[in-house]
Amino acid sequence: MANKISDETIEYVGILAKLRLSGEEKENAKADMEKMLDYIDTLNELDTDGVVPMSHVFPVNNVFREDVADQKDGSRETLANAPLKKDMYFKVPKTIG
Repeated sequence: MANKISDETIEYVGILAKLRLSGEEKENAKADMEKMLDYIDTLNELDTDGVVPMSHVFPVNNVFREDVADQKDGSRETLANAPLKKDMYFKVPKTIG
């Protein structure tokens, strides 16, 4: 293992991230990146044969209904609970003088 990050790589990452790092911050970032790469190497050593790939830890199911077109517009059902209505429209207080 023991991945080594070069000073040039830290400089380049700093430029991409628009960061101005002091010498100490660069060294800390370098050590952190090396630890991350070492951890990834450790993960790559794991035997994942027979493990089903997944995008979520928990099963994800679509809970939405099918998008099916129908001929009704739902306006009668929508207006059924309206406090005020006139013809097929909501009636609201006048807001413009």
